[in-house]
Amino acid sequence: MSTITADATDHIRCAEPSHTRAVAHVAHALSDPTRAAIVLALRHGSHCPADLADELDVSRQSMSNHLACLRDCGLVVAERRGRHAHYSLADASLATALEAILAMTVTLDPTCCDGPECTC
Repeated sequence: MSTITADATDHIRCAEPSHTRAVAHVAHALSDPTRAAIVLALRHGSHCPADLADELDVSRQSMSNHLACLRDCGLVVAERRGRHAHYSLADASLATALEAILAMTVTLDPTCCDGPECTC
């Protein structure tokens, strides 16, 4: 457990409504298993919606809705390549944050991985 070095009220002030709304907004986006799968896939590079839909076994309409939610939250961006859009994480630091979340998840629930075969 970390030691609090500043006045405790400094830490409470960091939890002001604008910060808590932003954190809750991102947490909501990641609370859906399909959206979580999308951002985990995108940490390795950009993908077009059709490929994501096929790989995650969801309809293209559903994928479109999930990507819109992730775009609205600022987690992903779309780049036009010819007639197709390719989605990627909005910032490279998100991949690092997702790796940390995944590591925390594996620590809290070691059964979430398939053992040595897991590619997470």
